[in-house]
Amino acid sequence: MDRWLQSLQQTLVHGDAAVLVTVARTEGSAPRDAGTKMVVTREAIYDTIGGGHLEFKAIDIARQVLREGAHGPTDVNRRLERMSLGPSLGQCCGGVVVLSFERLTIADLGWVKTLARRLAAGQATVRSVPFDSTLPVMLSDPEPGCDVADCLLWTGDGTGPLLTETIAARRFHVVLFGAGHVGAALVDVLRALPCSIHWVDARDAQFPKLDAAQWPSLTIDANDTPEYAVDTAPPGSYFLVMTHSHALDQTLCERILRRADYAYFGLIGSHTKRKQFEHRLAARGIDPHQIARMVCPIGVAGIVDKAPEVIAISVAAQLLQVVDMRVAHARPVTA
Repeated sequence: MDRWLQSLQQTLVHGDAAVLVTVARTEGSAPRDAGTKMVVTREAIYDTIGGGHLEFKAIDIARQVLREGAHGPTDVNRRLERMSLGPSLGQCCGGVVVLSFERLTIADLGWVKTLARRLAAGQATVRSVPFDSTLPVMLSDPEPGCDVADCLLWTGDGTGPLLTETIAARRFHVVLFGAGHVGAALVDVLRALPCSIHWVDARDAQFPKLDAAQWPSLTIDANDTPEYAVDTAPPGSYFLVMTHSHALDQTLCERILRRADYAYFGLIGSHTKRKQFEHRLAARGIDPHQIARMVCPIGVAGIVDKAPEVIAISVAAQLLQVVDMRVAHARPVTA
């Protein structure tokens, strides 16, 4: 679940009001994209719309909306604010941002919980918010082929402003083989990212002692037959192979490449290891196109330090590059 949604749900469950701030539209350069969100309560701020003076001003407006809602009509409290980043806020971006402000109470908990359940199940959801009426927030299924994140603010046709956004599950699934130093460092980095991690190693003692409640996105799997984790992973998974055994690495590589429906497959090792594995995999009849997709060495180019923490950051950055590229390719082309 996205941090803003989790924080919003927890706030409303406790009976407190909150203001959901959304970047509804951007023109020119802006700190964050349309659809970015932040939750503001009387005492706290969750997530960010980019920081700086824009965010400071947004927090001030959000708390004004909170105060006004506490003493006025409680059926609907929504407003839009257009902010020029250069002239009025002194930010170097120089573009324009339209922010939406929605005061939410426990009465909104129904759609908030429904949205959270849908995203947890991987279902993209369209959220529609009218700004000139007391109509409630509406949730619906996206049109076929339009299930990537998007945000549009409609202001024409005499019907008043309408915010429609497709909120898509942003999480990606990582299957990590190997609980050595690099594997442990990588898990520590990935925990801050929107991903779920299936961490596999036959050596139970290699795994650190972790509080499962603090790591809800992590599954630790000590298993003597790690190959099954390849077969049971969902399509579009991100595989990383970095075990203690070259023979096991090769077995896993072959299993992953035969699937062919992965988003990313990285094998830790040198260029020499790659050449050896290429020959062995080709001899086993693996499609040359799939072998070419294997990333080895792993990590972004230009970082040569081999410390586990450095490799982990480099690999995490490479995963994010692939995630962003896949999202960009999934967006429908508009005329």
